[in-house]
Amino acid sequence: MAKPKAYVSDKKKQTVKELVALMDEYPIIGLVDMENLPAPQLQKMKRQLKGRVIVRMAKARLIKIALDKSKKDGVAKVSDKIRGMPALLFTKDNPFKLFKTLQASKSSAPAKAGQTAPTDVVIPEGKTPFAPGPIIGELGQLGIKTGVEDGKVAVKVAKTVVKEGEQFDQKTAEILTRLNILPMEVGLNIVTVFEDGTLFERKTLDIDEE
Repeated sequence: MAKPKAYVSDKKKQTVKELVALMDEYPIIGLVDMENLPAPQLQKMKRQLKGRVIVRMAKARLIKIALDKSKKDGVAKVSDKIRGMPALLFTKDNPFKLFKTLQASKSSAPAKAGQTAPTDVVIPEGKTPFAPGPIIGELGQLGIKTGVEDGKVAVKVAKTVVKEGEQFDQKTAEILTRLNILPMEVGLNIVTVFEDGTLFERKTLDIDEE
């Protein structure tokens, strides 16, 4: 007995058709992972990128179908890199410029328990906005030496409280937020960029132009 054909709605077919048309029109195709990107930040980034970069979100399965249907040589290789909550970017800027544009449009965000630190996180020396009270003991639990200056709690010696690659615990995340230290970056995370049959990985694109 013939296997019934999977039903693909007209809306999904239209999405695939639109993605294929964009792939065939634009020389640079970026794949990003939008996991953990809040909706307000996404809308802000779309406004910042308007006129230079087209952002299209779709289910991973539909993106894979579109990549297979595109006439562009080698673009199907992008399928293997799809992860998280994928979106495709289309632009005429070169891959390095695209990466730089996306990095510049990122914004800082507070750390949450369980997240991984992107860099070493330091509580700097100097006055805090807090009057003496429970905060002294809370900072002490993180191994931070404090004193009082002009009626405010002051950090005596800067201290790294979370190293790159380590996870934030609840207490540290709360104190960093209260001190207005925002160690996380929120934005579109490039996974790979396709140009002329070549895939550029994130670490290749992240170069110092100087």
